[in-house]
Amino acid sequence: MIVTFLPAAGASRRMKGRDKLLEPVDGRPLLRRAAETALAAGLGPVLVGLRPDHRARQEALKNLAVGILEVPDAGQGLSASLRSGAEAALAAIEAAAPAFVEDEYSGMLVLLPDMPDLEASDLAHLARVFQARGGPVVRGATADGRPGHPVLFPRSLLHDFNRLTGDAGAAGLLEGERVLTVPLAGDRALTDLDTAEDWARWRDEPGPSST
Repeated sequence: MIVTFLPAAGASRRMKGRDKLLEPVDGRPLLRRAAETALAAGLGPVLVGLRPDHRARQEALKNLAVGILEVPDAGQGLSASLRSGAEAALAAIEAAAPAFVEDEYSGMLVLLPDMPDLEASDLAHLARVFQARGGPVVRGATADGRPGHPVLFPRSLLHDFNRLTGDAGAAGLLEGERVLTVPLAGDRALTDLDTAEDWARWRDEPGPSST
């Protein structure tokens, strides 16, 4: 089993009053598009971490078969979402079947929801590599090999997410681990949109999603 987790509890502070996860992409809010991408990959349960007061983001996910995780301590940074996601992913894996408990072919795929160019086929490709190679950390990369996202963590590392603090993400957990980078098309593994300027530049570029 692979649980896909979207950490979506951030405050979009760099967007000049707009919510980056509600920006329209392909005719729907970016957060909904990211969740639909995760569901279409068909890897397993899809979980989304949100602050309790993110009503508009909850509405953007209406009628989708995703689990909503409330992250009341989201003000601590990305680490709060990741801790919640890892705990829920472990619970889902262990509840699915006893055989998964020690199975290194199960894990959590962290999909940042502000990356509009990623497709379901990218997530499925990472999962195939993960399972074919016996469960290393698998990290998406650009076509020329620069590491980025998404990142698929084996079940054995999920307990370590409790050590995360601040807004730096889970990069520290990769030290000393076997990490396999998997090239994805173009720069989609690094294209994230945090500011209004990022959005303007991205929309000016030709591409299937930017329109």
